[in-house]
Amino acid sequence: MLKYSVLFFLIMFMIGTDTFLISPLLPTLQAQYDVSTSIAGWMIGAYTLGSALFALIAGPLSDGWNRRTVMISGLVAFSISTALCGFADSFETMLLFRFLAGVSAAFTAPQVWASIPAVMPAARIAKTMGIAFGGLAAAQALGVPIGSWLAASDWPVPFWTIGTASLLLAAVAFYLLPNMKPSRQNGQSTSILSRYTPLITNGKARGGFFAYLLLHLGSGTAVAFIGKWMADRFELSVGGIGNVMMCLGFGTLLGSIISSAIVRKLGITTAVTAGMLLIVALYAVGPHAAGIPMTTAIYFIIFTILGVIFPLVMGLLTALNASIRGTISSLANSTMNGANTLGAWLAGILYVQFGGYEAIGIFSAICIALSLGSFRIGGLLGSKEMQTGQQTKSAS
Repeated sequence: MLKYSVLFFLIMFMIGTDTFLISPLLPTLQAQYDVSTSIAGWMIGAYTLGSALFALIAGPLSDGWNRRTVMISGLVAFSISTALCGFADSFETMLLFRFLAGVSAAFTAPQVWASIPAVMPAARIAKTMGIAFGGLAAAQALGVPIGSWLAASDWPVPFWTIGTASLLLAAVAFYLLPNMKPSRQNGQSTSILSRYTPLITNGKARGGFFAYLLLHLGSGTAVAFIGKWMADRFELSVGGIGNVMMCLGFGTLLGSIISSAIVRKLGITTAVTAGMLLIVALYAVGPHAAGIPMTTAIYFIIFTILGVIFPLVMGLLTALNASIRGTISSLANSTMNGANTLGAWLAGILYVQFGGYEAIGIFSAICIALSLGSFRIGGLLGSKEMQTGQQTKSAS
């Protein structure tokens, strides 16, 4: 069973690395394509837009297909589209290939979460879920900096490397994974809308997903131009930006590790509320920090808190309706990527038109504050806290 855990970890590591790769490369690619700062963020947004749009249908549709086939096909398409980014000779072709990579990721990532219960014993499902989530956190800690270091020799190298590695993973998945065909019930024709109806008609679900959108809009806007800001303000090279991003990524990884311990100590409502309030303050003051050490320390704390909060909020969302957790996960993924798409676009406008990164910090702080208010007013925090907190303890 270890082979499946390692495979799922590596798949999520590759997807996570590709997701965040553009941020530290943004100054280099902006110069490469000679585009303005206000539109450069679309090299991030194209990927998240593709993922956001197709995640809405990928999860519900794939419930009726062989998950092994979907995962392998998605990985192959992901590897090809990512490798093609390294050959993009114009801004427009880069946007196209990034969009296609996002579409491929939308079909691949949900299969990881859906396949774990199918191939793992019940006693190891929760642990394997944690390992797969750790792949995303590790990508932010190690994948992005490694990509930055590879780009120091030539900017296409990270795309070619990720593409090649993903193709090898597809081959490994072909030999390791069993067929995971849908049951007769899942194979029956069911409209996509009907799978979302329980969420659309639930006020708590609507409020929760709106709050989740604001949470990712704030964090996504902040991270989209953090590399550009550090290059402009501190004159950091791509490698230097990679070092900072590695430190911040370790913050996310640390947060995911200590998340269950925080819940046992404080409870979900207190942990999420206190964490988001602290993030609001740090986003507001972060752009004014003097020097790289202080700046890195502030954003390390932010990323650590986000690493604690994201799994907790995801647990609250999936607890809304246990019978459609796959659809909830797909909608959460679409919400996250939609927010990151909008954030990348807004970050460019704010950076150019409203005083640089300080405006981004204020906007992110406002989004997190509104998100917290929506979580509390909508009722997602509190009512199922004891149940979800107990599940978190059991999983840990």
